[in-house]
Amino acid sequence: MLKGKIVARTGRPREFDRQKALDAAVMLFWAQGYEPTSLNQLKESMGNISPASFYAAFGSKEALFREVVARYLDVYGQTTSSLRDRSLPPREAVETALTRSACMQTEPVHPPGCLIVMGASNCTPQNRHIDEILRSQRAADRKAIEECVSRAVASGELSQATNVKALSTPFSSFLMGIPTEVRDGATKETLLAAIATLMTLWDLHKRPNS
Repeated sequence: MLKGKIVARTGRPREFDRQKALDAAVMLFWAQGYEPTSLNQLKESMGNISPASFYAAFGSKEALFREVVARYLDVYGQTTSSLRDRSLPPREAVETALTRSACMQTEPVHPPGCLIVMGASNCTPQNRHIDEILRSQRAADRKAIEECVSRAVASGELSQATNVKALSTPFSSFLMGIPTEVRDGATKETLLAAIATLMTLWDLHKRPNS
């Protein structure tokens, strides 16, 4: 036996599950927002991965956040897909989007609220461009609600005198306001009751005898 000989340990390196790490990042960004979430917190939530593994897998915090947004939309952001489903009556499409959003955001198995609305709301000016990643999605939902109202006017469900923008705004404002209400303690039951009340505003604009 040679004295002083160092015997290298062998074995399989710890495997890095990229998808699992991405899902962990979704939860952390969702709970805290972009700017308050540090790289150390991200690496820890991903299983205490090394900086080298983090940068090799995701490139940067901003690049990771973009992936997180895409993942969130795929898994949780389908709540508003009814707004783009032209097979649904417009009123049903809007009410379904609001209802699904309220139900998803109050589920106890993940952070409350909505990443798309609150994920970059507290960024400093140098990171304000991060909110643009989310703003475009919010704008798309607003436009989709407006298109539902326009479709209802065109079909004769709503009066031709309906101000499309004015009627669309309460629904989009409610949708964007759900996250704040949820984080302040609003329950699913309270939100669903509020949605039922809000939909009566739609009914007030129905064409007579429709």
